[in-house]
Amino acid sequence: MRLFEGFYPTYAAKNTYSIDFKKLWDEGFRGVIFDIDNTLVGHDLPADRRAYRFLKSLKEYGFRTMIVSNNEEPRVKSFADKLECPYVYKALKPRGTGYTKAKELMDLPCDQIICIGDQLFTDIWGANRAGMKSVLVGRLFYKEPPHIHFKRVLEFPVLHSYFRKRRREAHAKSRKH
Repeated sequence: MRLFEGFYPTYAAKNTYSIDFKKLWDEGFRGVIFDIDNTLVGHDLPADRRAYRFLKSLKEYGFRTMIVSNNEEPRVKSFADKLECPYVYKALKPRGTGYTKAKELMDLPCDQIICIGDQLFTDIWGANRAGMKSVLVGRLFYKEPPHIHFKRVLEFPVLHSYFRKRRREAHAKSRKH
């Protein structure tokens, strides 16, 4: 449905840790913007060793990384500081302003930045509105506050439409070969 296309991610992945970042590098991406909750760790959990090692490996590969979150500064700062990663808090996603600020801090053009998040109506729509590519990841944990659970229910028809479109495209591509 064309109505939903503004919410569609560029890519989708099982979770953040399953993304092929070498492929993204080869496609020309040099910056990665991450959401926190259910993207790098479970909702409201602190930064852990896995997230730290993961971001460290991306930086060693050459990626610039940034945290962009709608959370308040104490949550974002403590998380980002543990990961040694710059951040934008109270990003007001899905507005593009948080992404624009991150882009400026990263000193990269939009076409070299990919945004990774678990929510269509904040992370993905915000990246799309800012002119950036995006990866929708499956959430790491299912325990979430009620307001986020409510958004998940609203996301369902959009996700259904997105994955149906991807299946049609894959089918059409396989018929050409």
